Amino acid sequence: MALTIRIKLKEVLEKRGLTQTQLAEISGVRRPSISELATGARTTINKQHLIKIMEALNITDITEIIEVVETKG
Repeated sequence: MALTIRIKLKEVLEKRGLTQTQLAEISGVRRPSISELATGARTTINKQHLIKIMEALNITDITEIIEVVETKG
């Protein structure tokens, strides 16, 4: 069993009716960074970016935006 971290940013944005550009504007995080997080292209997570995004979205429970999933391997 292997574990991986999945960022649920795309789902959160869709649920709230926000675009990546709008989130970039309200969070102060560059849109390309948000895009990489939303698409799973980013292999590292900047804690400050995550905090800014969570604050902008008024998220206090990290499980709303991050989950650990099992992968085969």
